[in-house]
Amino acid sequence: MKIKYKQLKPYLLLWSTQSFSALGSSMTSYALVLWLYLQTGSALKTALLSVCSYAPYVIMSIFAGALSDKWNKKYTMLACDLMAAVTTVIIFILIRTDSLCEWHLYFLNALNGLMNTVQQPASEVAATLLIPKEYYQKTSGLRSFSQSLNTILVPVLATVLFSFEGVWIVIVFDLVTFIVAFLSLSLFIHIPENRHTNYMDETLLASAGKGIAWLKQNPLVFTLIMFLACINFVASAYDAVLPAMLLPKYNGDSMVLGMVNTCAGIATLMGSILVTVLPAPGNRIKAICIALMISMSTENFLLAFGKTPAIWCIGAVSGWLPVPFMNANMDVVFRSTIPPEMQGRVYSCRNTFQFFTIPAGFLAGGFFADKVFVPLMERQTADSLLLLFFGTGKGAGAAMFFSVLGVAGTIVCIVFSLVLRKYQWNGTD
Repeated sequence: MKIKYKQLKPYLLLWSTQSFSALGSSMTSYALVLWLYLQTGSALKTALLSVCSYAPYVIMSIFAGALSDKWNKKYTMLACDLMAAVTTVIIFILIRTDSLCEWHLYFLNALNGLMNTVQQPASEVAATLLIPKEYYQKTSGLRSFSQSLNTILVPVLATVLFSFEGVWIVIVFDLVTFIVAFLSLSLFIHIPENRHTNYMDETLLASAGKGIAWLKQNPLVFTLIMFLACINFVASAYDAVLPAMLLPKYNGDSMVLGMVNTCAGIATLMGSILVTVLPAPGNRIKAICIALMISMSTENFLLAFGKTPAIWCIGAVSGWLPVPFMNANMDVVFRSTIPPEMQGRVYSCRNTFQFFTIPAGFLAGGFFADKVFVPLMERQTADSLLLLFFGTGKGAGAAMFFSVLGVAGTIVCIVFSLVLRKYQWNGTD
């Protein structure tokens, strides 16, 4: 299919500038995780950063989509981005005055999460309104491309800047990326509004109820959402524990952590390129299940039993290479199945159901690493088989927890693959 770039020009400008802004935001988040872990040495305390970000997102998402369907998409995105930038400026001031505390980060992350709650469904619908239907898979590949490129660049750039100048210089870069994205959206991008206005007078409860009702009538989409909810639990526990495994093994050296995260980004980038150029699979549901099975059944075990950075990097590649294939096929199924005038409400319900497991996963990962597996490994004697499998030191407990995550993720994929067999998707690309 020949791509007509003129049709995609508004979306490409939005995608590129928002991706640049996301790079800055992710670098700040990464640097703050490093700062807090090196300050406290606690996986649970660093995991709470993500819990505070996702908690308001999960709680309020079901209503945010109703607002997104009613409000102007462009102004909603601009207002949310501006408020998020304000929280970043506050962190910058606290850093420069040597006043930053743990509770500041938790509070400001929660406020940021609240802004993202409204901004995310608005941006999802904006993308649908800007993209011709025949380009859904191609543009999904572009989104995966930018996300994976950011995954590559974030640990490298954030670690270098953090090592030489500290958190404040990372925040300055974040604010520059915000200005570029904000001006581009406000001055150069027109986002059309839905022509369907029969829902404008609905109450928030009624709008949210319609989103839930739509999901009840479409069990395939709801089952996919619950599949991702279980995967998100495992993946967020992974995110919570990874620094707790790698940093202690190298005396707090963030370069190894950055190396593994960079390999994950390179793998995702490769997968994004492939999914953009390859033809559509014959069975999108089966493609989603296979991609997640490969991801869940490889990376966690290689992290658990591997003893060198090379093995951990191979694990990162095997775990993240299939992710763009899953994302692209999931995106096509959702955008092709959910009517545009319902997408804000349905996506917000999806966010609540699919992402409520993320803060739970971060809490579980931090708790079990700090309170269960690290003490368990510290009690082992020199002749213990567990020491042979997972090594010694504080990072050994986190390594053991990765083996548990590998088993859990594989079971989730097997169960949902069996459940999804009974559904047929009749959408078009």
